[in-house]
Amino acid sequence: RGGRRAAVADRSRGLAMSVIYDFKANSLLGEEVPMRRFEGQVLLIVNTASKCGFTPQYRGLEDLYRDLSPRGFSVLGFPCNQFGAQEPGQASEIQAFCSTNYDVTFPLFEKIDVNGAHAHPLYEYLKRQQSGLLGASIKWNFTKFLVDRAGKVIARYAPTARPEGLRQQIETLL
Repeated sequence: RGGRRAAVADRSRGLAMSVIYDFKANSLLGEEVPMRRFEGQVLLIVNTASKCGFTPQYRGLEDLYRDLSPRGFSVLGFPCNQFGAQEPGQASEIQAFCSTNYDVTFPLFEKIDVNGAHAHPLYEYLKRQQSGLLGASIKWNFTKFLVDRAGKVIARYAPTARPEGLRQQIETLL
């Protein structure tokens, strides 16, 4: 009878005790990717969308990735359709859009939920580590989380924060 409640409590304790490298996500191509693959890198984790007013940030994210990846930096993009249905496409459409319009080469993952009952566990963890101005929930696409080389979530940025404006903080972590 108390099994479900105990399981939920165990799950929430597990998230609190987890580190970012304990999570997995599926790539846009459907391959399971352990976050441990990015251990030792500085990460900028972003929920993205192809039909958002902030979509041009893909260019700034890609520029950061190309400039700083040789020094141990990666951008991880997580398409999300929870805000204004701004990411309606399937994986192949998302890939084609990002490649054709912004020449994106940084890792993109399967479309996920970032809020609610079906939120991806990685995002549940990120939100617990860095709450936003208006609480833990993600408010819109292109919310960004900065993670240091040790896997600690050190900052959260609003969708209005332009990627190029984050360069100095990223470089201090490299």
